[in-house]
Amino acid sequence: MFHVKPLKRPVRRGLLVAHVAVSVSWLGLTAGLLTLGITAFATGDPATAGAATRAMKIFGDWLVIPLALLALVSGLVLALGTPWGLARHRWVWTKFWLTLITTGLSIFSLRPGIDAAAAAGGAVDINLVIAPSVATATYLFITAISVLKPWGLTRRGRRLRFSASSAKSVDGRSPRQTA
Repeated sequence: MFHVKPLKRPVRRGLLVAHVAVSVSWLGLTAGLLTLGITAFATGDPATAGAATRAMKIFGDWLVIPLALLALVSGLVLALGTPWGLARHRWVWTKFWLTLITTGLSIFSLRPGIDAAAAAGGAVDINLVIAPSVATATYLFITAISVLKPWGLTRRGRRLRFSASSAKSVDGRSPRQTA
């Protein structure tokens, strides 16, 4: 079975702060991209549309990939290095898959769409409004489940909890204690 040594408290807390900061930055970036996408789509002024898509391109080129990957990696390390685990709780498992999917979509769909709009001089179709809208809603959902921690244990989490309680009841000790 795959096992990662638990993170020490100062490391875990520092990584948690970094993860929250990066994740909130990714949410803010996406809200900014949404605002710029709406502006470029809705304006009748080609200069404004061009400026909005150029700004989107700068954000897309410099921030989308680093923030997406940092949120994914820091969340993965936190999940694997803490008692929450990656596949023990449904909310953690859901966050992981949504983050993985949105990272892929950001890299392979959103950025190319922004690049195409910037190359076209600001001609934006509705996709540059829809993509950041869906991403923003997804990140808000991920934030909500991070705070609320709904749904309980996964099948694996229930199995691990049952085996830990069985081991404890057999010899009266916690299975985490060592000699």
